[in-house]
Amino acid sequence: MISNRRRLFLWTVRGGMYLAAALTGILTLFLVGYVMAKGIPNITWQLISTKPSYLSGNIGILPDILNTLYVVIASLAIVLPLGVGAAVYLTEYASSKRLVGVIEYAAEALSGIPSIIYGLVGMLMFSNNFGTCLLSGALTLVIMNLPTIMRNTQESLKTVPQAYREGAFGLGAGKWRVVRTVVLPGCIDGVLTGCILSVGRILGESAALLFTAGFAHALNGFWDGLSSAGATLTVALYVYAKEQGEFGVAFAIAAILMVLSLLINLAAVLVTKYFQRRNAV
Repeated sequence: MISNRRRLFLWTVRGGMYLAAALTGILTLFLVGYVMAKGIPNITWQLISTKPSYLSGNIGILPDILNTLYVVIASLAIVLPLGVGAAVYLTEYASSKRLVGVIEYAAEALSGIPSIIYGLVGMLMFSNNFGTCLLSGALTLVIMNLPTIMRNTQESLKTVPQAYREGAFGLGAGKWRVVRTVVLPGCIDGVLTGCILSVGRILGESAALLFTAGFAHALNGFWDGLSSAGATLTVALYVYAKEQGEFGVAFAIAAILMVLSLLINLAAVLVTKYFQRRNAV
């Protein structure tokens, strides 16, 4: 028999959990709904397809959209090989547990550093050498996202059963062949999920880019854009809201970023479910 005091405690805990879940859901829906209601009416084709013209007073965010795309591509092109390669080495090749522990501790410490500090370090390391440009911002974001990619890939590699490796070794396969044909295909869902979540973090980053990428709204190609200063969507949101007082444009950018964030999280969920179904067959 459960005593009345125990039953009251269980009801209190259960009620607290329901209340916390309800408040979280309400706050999330309110935030999404408020941003969408304020931002969607201000999204026009002219806004997203033109560049700013200070002579005519036209406001366009096409350069900011392209700059965001350039930063995402450049960051992923560098951080994915580094993060996945480091995770494969630490999980499959490294023989010193002390070395692995030190690197994992360093990665955990890097994950908790405020982004404004990354921006300061990126300004001193990259902006002083390459100038204030999108490449400096992308390299700063590489350092920020490297621990996330590495740790997600490590955890995914650990989910591959050891029997798979032993079976491949028993058939005469070498170490790299086992990693390439058995281990990595078995954890590709975790790697892709980490990649998608990193894209979301790159899209939402502003503090680090304020110090390294600049505020320019110039329309450039990919290579010219990387070597030039440019504002991403988050930086443009800050500039229009804080510096110019264009809150309608700021809410429009916020709505676009909100939609992109929701799509990225949905893509992560769908990718995970797809590979879970495929592995279950």
